[in-house]
Amino acid sequence: LKMTPTASKAASLGCNNKPAFPELDFRSGARVEELNKLIQEFTKHDQREYDDQRALEIHTAKDFIFSMLGMVQKLDQKLPVANEYLLLSGGVREGVVDLDLDELNVYARGTDYDMDFTLLVPALKLHDRNQPVTLDMRHSALCHSWLSLRLFDEGTISKWKDCCTIVDHINGATNYFFSPTKVADWFNDSISIVLSEIQKKPQRGMPKVEKVEKNGTIISIILGVGSSRMLYDIVPVVSFKGWPAVAQSWLMENHFWDGKITEEEVISGFYLVPACSYKGKKDNEWRLSFARSEVQLKKCISSSLMQAYQACKAIIIKLLSRPKAISPYHLRSMMLWACDRLPANYLAQEDYAAHFLLGLIDDLQHCLVNKMCPNYFIPQCNMLEHLSEETVMLHARKLSSVRSDPAEHLRTAIEHVKAANRLTLDLQRRGSTTSIPSPQSDGGDPNQPDDRLAKKLQQLVTENPGKSISVFINPDDVTRPHFRIDDKFF
Repeated sequence: LKMTPTASKAASLGCNNKPAFPELDFRSGARVEELNKLIQEFTKHDQREYDDQRALEIHTAKDFIFSMLGMVQKLDQKLPVANEYLLLSGGVREGVVDLDLDELNVYARGTDYDMDFTLLVPALKLHDRNQPVTLDMRHSALCHSWLSLRLFDEGTISKWKDCCTIVDHINGATNYFFSPTKVADWFNDSISIVLSEIQKKPQRGMPKVEKVEKNGTIISIILGVGSSRMLYDIVPVVSFKGWPAVAQSWLMENHFWDGKITEEEVISGFYLVPACSYKGKKDNEWRLSFARSEVQLKKCISSSLMQAYQACKAIIIKLLSRPKAISPYHLRSMMLWACDRLPANYLAQEDYAAHFLLGLIDDLQHCLVNKMCPNYFIPQCNMLEHLSEETVMLHARKLSSVRSDPAEHLRTAIEHVKAANRLTLDLQRRGSTTSIPSPQSDGGDPNQPDDRLAKKLQQLVTENPGKSISVFINPDDVTRPHFRIDDKFF
């Protein structure tokens, strides 16, 4: 049947005369426009602005932590002299590193701290290899490894043998396996010794150590600086340059970051972090971590997807906290898989945050129901394999309630973040936890180093939202610039 131009025009006019219907989410009936507005509101309250004073407080806390680690190195020379730390914005509880959360005490923003960071501190470094790194995975579950000190020189072995488990072979040889639990105990003891020494000679403007706790294999320190409380989760790690052989096949696949960043940037190094598999030997087993690569990949994720991820994380952290089965790191992995699965121009849509939030909830529910969440870098490793059917179904049902009314759960997340911000503001109004000079005080030289550093730090934070900052440190000279974003020093 051939339409006449007039009939065709009338048909098109008829279509245009239909009332525009608001876009709805089929499952919940929520208006997509409303969900987008709620996500924007959450983002506004979740992302805090840093003024000069706050920037200086961040810098002061960072310097204190690095000076403390320099003193730890000098105690027994165990840590590398010139070390390279990775500083990540967000604490371990925020899922910035794949560590188990069930051993961690619960800290809440606003109640316990105002800003949180994770600092990966290499106890050992293997940085002189160009070929793929082959690890001893014979005793471990996928994504985990034991670490024999036979890879290192005699000096390293003698320094660290008290932090090893010893295995005697039939042929009479002795093998020393680097123990994550013993390293964490040593690290905690060393930090305690150094902090007690520092506190014997307090200096003006020095942060106040409000809390030091060993949480499993990480050490959590809360510092009071000016009117801010900074949480540092310090993680002893083993640092490698190059790429592990077990993850080689991942490089052969197509990925969302292809053409946006170079492969060299993505595979510049990896870590072993102190965590074991569900049935692994806690004293010997380390977990592979690709935190350095994730810093690079984050640059390629659209702002609307990141907003949806942050909002989704805020909802699930509270909802799925008991029993501890789902970590924000699982959600992060699902987001990376979604980036590989979906077209880049779709994910770049600025007004699609609501679709992305609903999609992440659907993905997480799918993973739970199927008890399957592949590690992004080692897909053959299923991060949910150890969970019981009862646990996954309990969490899947909880997520089902979120999916049925996402707007209400977003409003609750907004109320939580606003309450945390109010607690922080109340603390600032009541007065500083410790007094540190503000950049404008003392009537001194306006170009004094602290002022410049505060402004530089504020500029870094503003220009690099959500990015993690790599840090180089020499414990014998803490006056040098430490920040590196990509290959640029500040």
